[in-house]
Amino acid sequence: MSLFGSLYIGVSGLQTSNNALNTTAHNMSNLDTIGYTRQQVAQGTRTYITLSKSNQTNWKQTGLGVNYTLTRQERDLILDKNYRRESGRMAFYDVSANALEEIEYILGESNEGHEFSEALNGENGFWVSVQELSKDPTNSVNQNLFVTKAYEFITRAQAVYKSLREYQQNLNKTVVTDVNKINAYAKEIQALNEKIISVEAGVENANDLRDRRNYLLDELAKLGSINYSEDGNGYVKVRFEGVDLVQGGVVNEIGLYQDLETGFYTPYWTMLATCDYNEDGEVVVTEEGIKGARVFDLTAKISSQFNTDIGSLKSTLYARGDHFATYRELNDINKDGVYEEGWYNQNIEQSIVMNVEAEFDQLIHSIVTKINQILEDAANRAGQPPESTYLRDENGKPYQLFEKIAEEGDWTVSNIIINSELRQNPSLLTFRLGEHSEDNETMEQLKKAFEEAVYKLNPNVETPVNFVDYYKNLVSQIANTGSVFRAVQANQTVASDALAGAREQIVGVSSDEELTNMIMYQNAYNASSRYINVISEMLDHILSTLGR
Repeated sequence: MSLFGSLYIGVSGLQTSNNALNTTAHNMSNLDTIGYTRQQVAQGTRTYITLSKSNQTNWKQTGLGVNYTLTRQERDLILDKNYRRESGRMAFYDVSANALEEIEYILGESNEGHEFSEALNGENGFWVSVQELSKDPTNSVNQNLFVTKAYEFITRAQAVYKSLREYQQNLNKTVVTDVNKINAYAKEIQALNEKIISVEAGVENANDLRDRRNYLLDELAKLGSINYSEDGNGYVKVRFEGVDLVQGGVVNEIGLYQDLETGFYTPYWTMLATCDYNEDGEVVVTEEGIKGARVFDLTAKISSQFNTDIGSLKSTLYARGDHFATYRELNDINKDGVYEEGWYNQNIEQSIVMNVEAEFDQLIHSIVTKINQILEDAANRAGQPPESTYLRDENGKPYQLFEKIAEEGDWTVSNIIINSELRQNPSLLTFRLGEHSEDNETMEQLKKAFEEAVYKLNPNVETPVNFVDYYKNLVSQIANTGSVFRAVQANQTVASDALAGAREQIVGVSSDEELTNMIMYQNAYNASSRYINVISEMLDHILSTLGR
């Protein structure tokens, strides 16, 4: 090769080393950039010049130097998919564990909240007032204590139930936020797809755009189960919960149907929903129209085996449920008041908040209706008016300690108040029979009501308990479930962190490694420069010598 041709070899070294230095500097400048993937220069040989072909195995060739082929991202696709799956599973159990902690706080079992247990069976609770009343039922102080503690009991019960409903509303707001994120991520992924295809149609690689797209896939995987694949043009299509989210240049958005009664939102695929139109020609979404378009099937069992425990949005929907639950649903009475076999197991059991609402409401319902029944039975045993006015009001009706707020409603915790007449004058509950003897039979019935073990938390629990133990078992159930979720959460955190660490070793930027590369490429640049100087001096020497 001529000396002039040798200059091109040196120039190729300068250009390639310069590109490598620029890439290293780019890595260093993005050392702390979230989602950034380490880039590396790929080098190759330029085309050889064949001088002769003396035989098939030993051609005489001369090289033209080094060639800069591309700047590639250092990623492991298998690690990416595994990390995204496990981070989504970790997000699922994070929401569940946090929901149980919030419920424990609401019940007051963390020395805060409403401290409902104190109102029921504490030192100054409702159960203690019943015991004190049984010692001397005709004592006005005990009668006043009984009514007062009943009022505190129902007030705290309503505060607990109200807080559970408010927590559901907070989870409902989270659903809206998460769905908006999914739609925004999908639109941005589609926009990035177009930019990447445009850039890579030339000779460049759109690495920074790919970094952003990979970051969005990471975030999307935390919200739900995703599948994705990239075609030969660099376009990534994404499926969310088994349905196309980004596909063929189109983003299939997730809509939100709001229940008019509860205000709860249900995510649905707008492309799959059947819409109606009102008289003004506006689109109207109905519950019937989204039946086959729901994003999540919340009746499916939560299982890691079938990957139904992935994504914070799904976990939020499970925790929130789709309505405010009552005691009736423990007996398979659906939210519309109609018996539906398997309703509890399919629709209530897996919802953390709804399950607690139903079990808690059952406790209040049982106590209230049992006490009212005991008072009514006591009045009936004494005789009917006008012969007997024992435990009856001026209209001859038996006194009821608890009354309904809405008469047409059911005996649910949010529809119960204390009898205002008894609250103003507790002595109306005289518990003194016509012959001026104490009504000890009624006192025994009241005590038995709290001590009789005939109540079950839910249809899947076999052991019956009394009122006091019922609440203790409810709290224990929450604590045990919380312990399980926190254990799974901890395991998932370990698994996710391990995958994140393994991935970071590949995609992460190491300042020490990049500085080493910088020194290497700088020395390569200097070597190429010295090579060119030597060739230049040789040419100068030859020309000056021949010129004489």
